[in-house]
Amino acid sequence: MTLSTTEPGHLSQRQLESTLWSAANALRGPVDPGDFKAYVFPVMFFKWISDSWDHEHARAVEDFGDALTDEIEADYHTFAIPDGCHWTDVIETVQQTGAKLDAALQRIQQANPDALAGVFGDVQWANQERLPQSSLAALLNSFHSVRLDPDSVNGDMLGSAYEYLLREFAEASGKKAGEFFTPRHVVHLLVKILDPKPGDTIADPACGSGGMLVETVTALKDAGGDPRTLRLHGQEINLTTSAIAKMNLYLHGLKDFKVVRGDTFREPKLLDGDGLQKFDVVIANPPFSLQNWGAEGWANDPYDRAVCGVPPAKNGDYAWIQHMVASMKDDTGRVGVVMPHGVLFRGGKEGAIRECLIRKDQLEAVIGLPNNLFYSTSIPVCLLIFRKSKPAERRDKVLFIDASKRFVAGKNQNVMSDEDIEVIDAAYKQGTDIDGDGGLSLRLIGMEELEEYGFDLNIGRYIKSETIAVVSVEEALIAYQESREQLAAAEAALADKLKAAGFDF
Repeated sequence: MTLSTTEPGHLSQRQLESTLWSAANALRGPVDPGDFKAYVFPVMFFKWISDSWDHEHARAVEDFGDALTDEIEADYHTFAIPDGCHWTDVIETVQQTGAKLDAALQRIQQANPDALAGVFGDVQWANQERLPQSSLAALLNSFHSVRLDPDSVNGDMLGSAYEYLLREFAEASGKKAGEFFTPRHVVHLLVKILDPKPGDTIADPACGSGGMLVETVTALKDAGGDPRTLRLHGQEINLTTSAIAKMNLYLHGLKDFKVVRGDTFREPKLLDGDGLQKFDVVIANPPFSLQNWGAEGWANDPYDRAVCGVPPAKNGDYAWIQHMVASMKDDTGRVGVVMPHGVLFRGGKEGAIRECLIRKDQLEAVIGLPNNLFYSTSIPVCLLIFRKSKPAERRDKVLFIDASKRFVAGKNQNVMSDEDIEVIDAAYKQGTDIDGDGGLSLRLIGMEELEEYGFDLNIGRYIKSETIAVVSVEEALIAYQESREQLAAAEAALADKLKAAGFDF
């Protein structure tokens, strides 16, 4: 294995990102691009822990010299690294490197059970059929060329590089990316609307890679607040993705957070005693139209989430909404959730739940976003904003904003510019279009008009002068697209099960 080094402190952001992407390219061939993240992020995090440990050790030696003891030095270290488990121990192993790496990562997790449990995921590093020795050596050597300690890269630089990799992996993953990555401009808008304050408790019940939580910290810092006062919480069902969330938060310089793995519907883990923990801000981009989400347990839900009814067993959209609304703190609680437009008009059980939520007067705003913003779906999406206590001028009303034209066309996905985000946020907070003829429309609708339309929240009913027939076509197209995507997901799941059972087709 050929080793190379780069002198610390001399990397630009672009050079760091280029170096990290070269690590991913080392996997091309044996590893599917959609799985790059499961291999690259644990190695990057391992290198960061080792380099940071070296930096902390040097500080301890400088402070105490010959008087330094193991007990004193332990206070300098963020994470413990057992003997034989440092980066250098792995990189210098020229045969069976995967087995050595696997053992080192497992022992580091065991030495830091509260902070690092499960953080490295479940890759079988010793399996050379899946990851040949040559590919692993190339991956390790790519990271060996950079120093990731605080003297070489600061938290913002490292966090930005991590976000760069997330974005690149999302583009490589295509539709598979939706489970772990929400485009940053969408996250930025939603967090800006919810406006986190110093001391707030924040929760994301479908936290993916932790982007929503990281953005709340960035937003508070940009507003001049102390991000260390925020208390961050997340739950994520996928092992690899929950591990990525923990790494993401650590690499952004955050230490005081709680990310748990588990099924939010069947086994919520963000609890206060026997009930749900309540938060100032609850924010999420959950998986759309989730099937088999756990409806069977909600008729007698011990956490009182089905206040407005049990959603359909084959569509968990309103389960996410009700879980989040139930997690709001009294007075200060607010919710922001990304949803498909179908939640605005679908009938049956969902229609009854929607009416119930509106009558409780906690739905503050419905914001329609542009098409094709996400890697996981091309259907139009909306933001639903709930508040436990709405301002007086918005009580018994819902603010509708059509921001579908506020975007910049991109090669694969559309994006919202900083100006788009500012205009939409101002429209929400001020109730006016600050940009005049800027492609945005809004109306504040009273309860009587909502009742007149059967509590249908389709934005086109209230803002545009379209006839009901036109609106019905729009609804039908959205419902058709959602159904096609659900069918495709179900067929893919069936194919995976048939392959696992040994059927070849």
